[in-house]
Amino acid sequence: MAGGWAQDGAVNEQIEVSTREAIERMRQRARPSGESRTHCADCDEPIPEARRQAQPGVTLCIACQSDSDRAFRPTSGINRRGSKDSQLK
Repeated sequence: MAGGWAQDGAVNEQIEVSTREAIERMRQRARPSGESRTHCADCDEPIPEARRQAQPGVTLCIACQSDSDRAFRPTSGINRRGSKDSQLK
């Protein structure tokens, strides 16, 4: 049951779209492309050949990548586009 002027299933449809967009953003973030660097972009330490072959487009050594991953804060996941409150403001 939809409320207001929304069609039936509109809430679920918006949730699915938001989920697909979030998954695609994460895939893009996890998919480096291009040529791998031989030395880390942050600390200038050599990047092992095995890492460069396993992860094409890598720019950080394992230690710096771990620090970067720990510092990453995902978005809240709140869908403000479809909420009634965002349309009232």
